[in-house]
Amino acid sequence: MTARRASGGLGGVVPPGVGMAEEARREKLTRLVMAAQPTPFWLDRQDAPPPRAPLRGEVSCDLAVVGGGFGGLWAALLAKEANPGRSVVLIEGNRIGWAASGRNGGFCDASLTHGAANGQERFPAEFGTLQRLGAENLDAIETAARHYGIDCEFERTGTLSVATEEYQVEGLREDAGAKFLDTGAVRAEVNSPTYLAGSWDAAGTAMIHPARLAWGLAAACERIGVRIAERTPATALASDADGVIVRTRRGVLRARRAVLATNAFPSLVKRLRPYTVPVYDYVLVTEPLSAAQLASVGWRNRQGIGDSGNQFHYYRLIADNRILWGGYDAVYHFGRVMRAAYDQRPDTFARLAEHFFTTFPQLEGLGFSHRWGGAIDTCSRFCAFYGTAHRGRVAYALGYTGLGVGATRFGARVMLDLLSGERTELTELEMVRSKPVPFPPEPFAYLGVQATRWSLDRADHRDGRRNLWLRALDAAGLGFDS
Repeated sequence: MTARRASGGLGGVVPPGVGMAEEARREKLTRLVMAAQPTPFWLDRQDAPPPRAPLRGEVSCDLAVVGGGFGGLWAALLAKEANPGRSVVLIEGNRIGWAASGRNGGFCDASLTHGAANGQERFPAEFGTLQRLGAENLDAIETAARHYGIDCEFERTGTLSVATEEYQVEGLREDAGAKFLDTGAVRAEVNSPTYLAGSWDAAGTAMIHPARLAWGLAAACERIGVRIAERTPATALASDADGVIVRTRRGVLRARRAVLATNAFPSLVKRLRPYTVPVYDYVLVTEPLSAAQLASVGWRNRQGIGDSGNQFHYYRLIADNRILWGGYDAVYHFGRVMRAAYDQRPDTFARLAEHFFTTFPQLEGLGFSHRWGGAIDTCSRFCAFYGTAHRGRVAYALGYTGLGVGATRFGARVMLDLLSGERTELTELEMVRSKPVPFPPEPFAYLGVQATRWSLDRADHRDGRRNLWLRALDAAGLGFDS
């Protein structure tokens, strides 16, 4: 970690002569974070539902759903709501909500395009429509949670974007959809000496408990007749004259139509695999703040927060006043490899802790209760893409790259519309009809990702100035600055 600049940011150059002190501090922080439980906070609960039986033998249904995260759960629920007579079977390779749906920060955002800037850049002609659809989608999630009695701690707090470097201030001032806050105003909301300005979008995001949302959606699915099988990894996908065949370790699932909601995991449609890479993101959760500690921070409106660097942090208060703190490092492993061992990364956890105490020095000494990581399905346009396979009998949505807690419900609607074969407002969207640029094969994918990470870090330390590599990506429509 490098020392914070005098301007208040989280980047900069370590002054001469402090190397040993920095190393000692890093070791202390490593010990602190490694004392935390190496498991997602959201999933570490006594009230987690009991495991469901795996699928065995041969089973037939109208709609097969592969994947028990948000995308698959919403698809199963919406399909059954629309046609109660349709038989729906959902299979999950591990446990419901086990992967990204139980490892994220719990930001349920209205954006369908991973932020307004990305949406305006890529889909300018339909951006207004996408904003409307996103707002309707967030409202529908809140309505469904209330209708099915899902206690997911839904709290419409909005998000606070903060500038920690002078060059970031003007961008926040130009955010038309949010209230601009100067230094005094933003620190009155949340007290950090690193904040120079902020912008508050009060309506576009809710904070949730993501595992409880996943578990609640699964329970709602079962109440209206969806069959759910856990510990049933899909191993192959085929089709014949009668429909779709999903092979699993212990049986076969036959269906007229199928939804694929496996996101970061290798797609059962092999031609889609070059379009995404799994990038690992990491999170810390603190012990609960005391009343005095919380008062020292403020945060009365409990907004979700993100800073404005290319390598950004996202953070929020949890219901019992812990702080969830994640982001910054985004780690790609050669060959698109995913392993359980990658969920833990001590160097990243120590870096996150150092950044945390730089942001909130008044909380120095606060402990951490949980640490974890997980893979995000990243594509080159940084928001989901959609399509069909097997002559229109299989629909997919993947490549969310973040903010998928909310956008996956929209993705489920798109997949069901595509399977219907009818033209709808969603199927006619350019975002639905177009595809991102695929990633190149190795070693070029790895080299490109590493060059981009290095360049983004350099930009963060050079007042946002983008080097030739980033400008080339921008010119090719592959750039991203957040």
